[in-house]
Amino acid sequence: MIRNYIKIAWRNIRKHGLYSTVNIIGLFAGILFFFLIGAYVWSELQVNRHLKNAPQQYILTSEWKDPNMGYDLATLGPLASRLKNDYPNLIKNYYRYDGITAIVSRGEKLLKQNVQMGDSTLLNMYGFKVLYGDPVTALYQPFTAVITREIALLYFNRTDVVGETLAIRSFKDTVHDFKITAVLDNLQENSVTGLTPTYPGKVFVSITNAGYFGRADLDAWQNIQVASYIELQKGVKVSDLTGPIRQLLQQNTSAAIQENLRVNPVLLTDYHLHRNNNAVLRTIYTLTLAGLFILLMAVVNFVNVSVSSAGTRMREIGVRKVIGGRRRQLLFQFLSESIILVAIATLMAVAAYPVASVFFEGAVGKPLPPLPSFPLYFIGIPVLFILFTGVASGLYPAFRLSAVNMIHAMKGTLRSVGENKLLHKGLMGFQFAVALMVLVAAFIITRQVAYFFGKDLGYNKAFLVSAQVPRNWSKPGVDRMIAIRDQFAKLPEVAAVSLSYEIPNGNNGGQVPVYKSGADSATALTLQLLSTDEHYLNAYQVPLRAGRFFDGYHRDSGQVVLNKTAAAALGYPLAAAAIGKQLRVPGDPTIFTIKGVTDDFHFGAMSGKIPPLLMFHVDFNPIYRFLSFKLKPGNIPASLAALQKTWTALIPEASFEYRFMDEDLRILYAKELQLKKAAYVAGILTLVIVLLGVFSMVSLSIQKRIKEIGIRKVLGASASGIVQLLAREFVVILLIAVLVAVPLGYWLMSSWLQHYAYHINLSPEIFFMAFLFIALVTFLLIVVQTAKAARANPVKSLRSE
Repeated sequence: MIRNYIKIAWRNIRKHGLYSTVNIIGLFAGILFFFLIGAYVWSELQVNRHLKNAPQQYILTSEWKDPNMGYDLATLGPLASRLKNDYPNLIKNYYRYDGITAIVSRGEKLLKQNVQMGDSTLLNMYGFKVLYGDPVTALYQPFTAVITREIALLYFNRTDVVGETLAIRSFKDTVHDFKITAVLDNLQENSVTGLTPTYPGKVFVSITNAGYFGRADLDAWQNIQVASYIELQKGVKVSDLTGPIRQLLQQNTSAAIQENLRVNPVLLTDYHLHRNNNAVLRTIYTLTLAGLFILLMAVVNFVNVSVSSAGTRMREIGVRKVIGGRRRQLLFQFLSESIILVAIATLMAVAAYPVASVFFEGAVGKPLPPLPSFPLYFIGIPVLFILFTGVASGLYPAFRLSAVNMIHAMKGTLRSVGENKLLHKGLMGFQFAVALMVLVAAFIITRQVAYFFGKDLGYNKAFLVSAQVPRNWSKPGVDRMIAIRDQFAKLPEVAAVSLSYEIPNGNNGGQVPVYKSGADSATALTLQLLSTDEHYLNAYQVPLRAGRFFDGYHRDSGQVVLNKTAAAALGYPLAAAAIGKQLRVPGDPTIFTIKGVTDDFHFGAMSGKIPPLLMFHVDFNPIYRFLSFKLKPGNIPASLAALQKTWTALIPEASFEYRFMDEDLRILYAKELQLKKAAYVAGILTLVIVLLGVFSMVSLSIQKRIKEIGIRKVLGASASGIVQLLAREFVVILLIAVLVAVPLGYWLMSSWLQHYAYHINLSPEIFFMAFLFIALVTFLLIVVQTAKAARANPVKSLRSE
């Protein structure tokens, strides 16, 4: 019996090939997108879950009342180790590290690598897969290193390299060999070795090398820039740490830190989702909502076409009933057809996943897991989906068709089976409303991303190239780098060049508390620190609001430059009033004089306001990382070649690895760019599904009204009049959808924009563009389909009845 149901179902699907194909394509597109979104969400939720004892692994984050005082992802240097030593009943283990960028070399291969200088507990605490070496003792001794498989292949072309050495350059311009004690398999995404996406660790050295890298203050309570992790004992709750953390801060830190700092242990499996202002979680919610809506649209379209096309099978139902067919048999027959169609679309989506995932990875910015990597129970998802969607979409037409009167069905006097026009219009209106909201979201996200790159950033990013330099943080080191800078400045291809510790990529170098000279030090304000030379404003073309910038001839250690926000925060709303005023730093005898005030410029993402900024000359604060080159317009490849040649001659100990400022901004706004690409994909799929629905509904409407069209033609109706007649109901549905979609879309996108301190304004133009686009495409599709019926010979249409 079941085999007969399937045979008849398959024959009917083939008989109505057009509608079956439309149904399958719409479902296929919706299901495939939903699967891709689901794979992305699942991969994001798996970050940190593969770590050893993941339910007990926490990161110590910092919450500062004054956000300029520190970073949320780092905390006090000794805190994690003291928690372990003082409260072993609460803390099972800890890991701390300081991330640096250093030149790692072997022979003539000199490359900059991200180096983590951390505790010896790393490998044993998190259970990273070790290919070679002892995970327990690998980082015990000084001048030892653990590397990933990728680094081993890069430098040695093989992985079994335990006992070999790599040379790592310090910040004092010395080079020392580090013995490789372990090789790790390439690491999965995690928040230990890859706390920030831009600096994934690939070389790990022992914390005993802190002095070699100029980090002697690693265990100082004043050091607030150490990434710290703890592993709780089983049964211990995170709330149990509140008292011990408070006690350690009271015993070891200043009143200013105690007043402003709150240390929050965050479960690592949650941290990835919530860091960076919930960026990952917002992306997950946005894409999940889009995926669910598109899938729902595909199912709605399927139901709509199934119900509307049910009236074409009246005589088949009559014949079945006359020869003794029972209602239950008819129910199973129509449900089996629905399930088969859904099954075909679902299997097509599963088969297309490996190919589609490659393209979708470019939109979300990360690789999607291959099908074999999903848990075995995931097989049940498409099976349940087939059954649920097939039954849900086929149930209504099955009940209506099986209940039809056999006499009316045989006579052909029924044109429908109690077809609910309000239901059809409601479902179509839902599709239009979703399509409008998705298009509005895509337009707004696109404009906001363009705003990030096109807004007046306070500096000119055109033709700006930056490259990290070897570090020798001493007076001779600064003098050498300034001499090198001056040699680059002589190149005809270079308009300006500057030496600094920071570039405007969101990675600030630190903070400094300052107060007015003569005032109480307790009134100190924390300002962001920028260490630079006298050419920074020229290279980045930052306007000077008052006073003068560093001149290079009088490197007075007592002179500082502020941005406009810092001057206002210190009580000088008029920039000129700040010039010549004196500042102090708590604990420093130097009296600083404000030499100049610059306009504000964006140093980080627009999710936060521009912070108050204080600039020291690099000669006074001898730390530096970057040379920034302002190239002259023209032949950029030739300019880069000239830089490469000069770099090789002047800095032979390091490779020339450069990045344009636009690339740094793309990294800074990576999530927003991914969301923009995903919104485009969602918008295209939404339009495809809506247009498939319109195509099907118009085709069915024409088929049902073929006699009416013929009569109207006989009575003198024009082709344009018939087109208007058929298009009218879709126009009404679209207008109603606009009334629903506009306020809902406005509320959703307003909420999204509120996460950015600087954002575009929502204008009616965006909503009108989305409406106009959908209206034009829908109308064109209706015209193309109805024009043929309107031009047909009415005699043929009447004869066919």
